Order: sequence, then structure tokens, then C-alpha cells
Amino acid sequence: MVTRISGVILAGGASKRFGGITKANIIVEGSTIISRIVFTINDIFDEKIIVTNRPEEFQEFDQCKKIKDQYLKSGPLGGIHAALKSTSADACFVFAGDMPFLDKKIIEDQIREFSSNEYDVLIPRTGKLIEPLHAIYRKSILEDLENFLSDGKSRAVRDFLMEVNVGYIQIPEGATSRKAFANINSPSDISKFIY
Repeated sequence: MVTRISGVILAGGASKRFGGITKANIIVEGSTIISRIVFTINDIFDEKIIVTNRPEEFQEFDQCKKIKDQYLKSGPLGGIHAALKSTSADACFVFAGDMPFLDKKIIEDQIREFSSNEYDVLIPRTGKLIEPLHAIYRKSILEDLENFLSDGKSRAVRDFLMEVNVGYIQIPEGATSRKAFANINSPSDISKFIY
């Protein structure tokens, strides 16, 4: 059975370090981060979703469905919930909106691994580091996630992962994976990865 997966970009949150600009709209090597992400994933996923409470900022991406969080101030978990709630697919491949250097091969390897297993969530791991915002979440966890968010004790993705069946795909350490999983949190982060 083919697992249908949607591509999801979590584009919430303004960054104080970038003067309040939504991080997905920061320009890296001449293009906004979100346009770089959309370009990379465009032909991998039939359905593409941008989770944002400022949909007006992303009108140019008409190939993407724009949705808002239902659980406000819940961080990435709120965005993952919104995506799972709205997707027409069996699962969502969730990407942080501040990752400008996604690697298509890593994404495709992850999809293959997920599709051949029964994990609720599949997360890449390099060494001891995991990347829960470059991960695939099965729609069947939606009720568990809603219960977790309604409980209100934690908003941490890692705490929620303890509630579900998580698998890991080992990604070789090196320049390729470091760049693919890089988050841009400050202006100095950009210069680290421009060669």
C-alpha cells in the first residue's frame, strides 16, 4: 500500500533577531527561505501546506494550501496538529520554516523508510542529534496529539514523542547533513553555510 504524504512547512513565528520578520521570509542567497523550501519539495509532494497565522504573507505560493493553528501559542506541535487535521493524505512530512538548505535525497530516503514501516513518526538522526522538525507524522496520531495539547502540561515536541511509536533513520554525519538540517536563528547562521 502506498502511503500518501503531504509536505508541510511550519512558517509561524517572527524572529526578534531579524527585527520581527517571519523567519520563513528571511532572504538567504537571494531567495526567501520559504521559496527555497517550496522549490525543493514542490515535485515530491502533491499536497503542500503552509501552516501560518499570517497567510497574507504567503499569497504568492498558490500551489500551497495555507492553514492556521487551532491551538494557539503551542509552538511547532500546534502547527503539526493543524497540518494533520487538514491534510487529505495519510501522513505529513513536516519541515521547519527556517531550514533553507533542504536536501532532496535525504527527504526521499526518509519517505522510503517511512513507507516501508509502521512508525507513527519517523525522525532523522545524525550521531546523537534528532530532527523532529524534519520528520514524518502519521495522521492516525491526531487524537493522541489533541489529547496531549488539551492536557496543557507540555508543548514540547520531544515530550509528545514519548506518547507514540517513533522510528529513526540514521543519516551519515558530515557537511551534507549539517547543511540540510541547518536552522537559521540569527544573521550569523546564514554565513556559516554559504560557500
